[in-house]
Amino acid sequence: MQKAFEDRVIAVIGLGYVGLPLAVEFGKSRPVIGFDIQSSRISDLTNGHDVTLEASRDELSSAEHIRFTDDASELNAASIFIVTVPTPIDSHKRPDLTPLIKASETVGAALKPGDVVVYESTVYPGATEEVCVPILERISGLRFNQDFFAGYSPERINPGDKKHRLPDIKKVTSGSTPEMAKAIDALYGEIIKAGTHLAPSIRVAEAAKVIENTQRDLNIALINELALIFNRMQIDTQAVLEAAGTKWNFLPFRPGLVGGHCIGVDPYYLTHKAEEIGYHPEIILAGRRLNDGMGAYVAGQLVKAMMKQKVQVNGARVLVLGLAFKENCPDLRNTRVIDVIRELEDFGAVVDVCDPWVDAAEAKHEYGVTMVTSPETGTYDGIVLAVAHDDFRELGATGVRAYGRAPHLFYDLKHVFSRDEADLRL
Repeated sequence: MQKAFEDRVIAVIGLGYVGLPLAVEFGKSRPVIGFDIQSSRISDLTNGHDVTLEASRDELSSAEHIRFTDDASELNAASIFIVTVPTPIDSHKRPDLTPLIKASETVGAALKPGDVVVYESTVYPGATEEVCVPILERISGLRFNQDFFAGYSPERINPGDKKHRLPDIKKVTSGSTPEMAKAIDALYGEIIKAGTHLAPSIRVAEAAKVIENTQRDLNIALINELALIFNRMQIDTQAVLEAAGTKWNFLPFRPGLVGGHCIGVDPYYLTHKAEEIGYHPEIILAGRRLNDGMGAYVAGQLVKAMMKQKVQVNGARVLVLGLAFKENCPDLRNTRVIDVIRELEDFGAVVDVCDPWVDAAEAKHEYGVTMVTSPETGTYDGIVLAVAHDDFRELGATGVRAYGRAPHLFYDLKHVFSRDEADLRL
């Protein structure tokens, strides 16, 4: 089968959890320029080391056609640009398109007639053509859909998931013209074993991405609210879900903290656009408010339980096990464990945080958290198992509780152990 776009050089802009796996897959058979603005990231990858743990040393070496660089001038050699930079929210929970805008400016400076720019970053419907394309036109001096073309193919990377890898996840594709859409779809078809779905427009593909995670967010919000209700009724939520789960079409969602780079962020992109066009979304924002409040709720439960045991909360020692936003993964982006920590600190507790997966320097830089590598046994008045890392599972409930003094309270936030092995569960 003839390759789409023949053997054009592909440049992947942004080498994080999304961009690196993409560059590696294409780099097995095509010339690829892996570009990132962080020189330390380029140095690590050049030496075969990926701090995100998404690509092993063997996988990096198998992509023999990649060259990594932080020199934007090298992008001039490419004619297909795939943008995979983060799209976070700001402190007011509004979309922060700064990385996307800067990446578009960088690509625009390298853009030539006939080139193609594909965006994978999560955005609200319309952002590619309303925000990014005008920047490409302004910087390059070229005309959209005459001199250059665009596409959108939303990322579906699940950090830390070794089963659902990039080639095994069906890919949505789209293009700015019918012909370009087919070519972009064929391009991704070269590396995606699970197949592709060609959306009828860029806006449809953008919308599909934001509702994937908005749907999950709302389902988790429902279960979280049920947990709040059942806790007041002194009913074990997990037991209820296990019973309800015996019905064939009951959805297996569980209560918990909702963070990360997708579920806790994407709904705000959709609600931002909805409000921009004059519609105030009720259900989506209600789900977001509820999920954003779960960290404070968890901390409050622990504090109340400590007070009932006549433990002085102000000055109490609390150990939080886990800081990453999910298990067996070093990803700290938008982790909501920090909400539990901050709330406990507001009550006057002295909080230690231990996470063997997380880089201590990154935790300090992003959240001001000083990590503890080896918590002392018999030290803590409260223990919160916040992330279900295998490291903590292997300790067993007895091993975890060994960190506590007598008496202490153990909050198993992730339901890692049985209900009789913990004092508190969500």
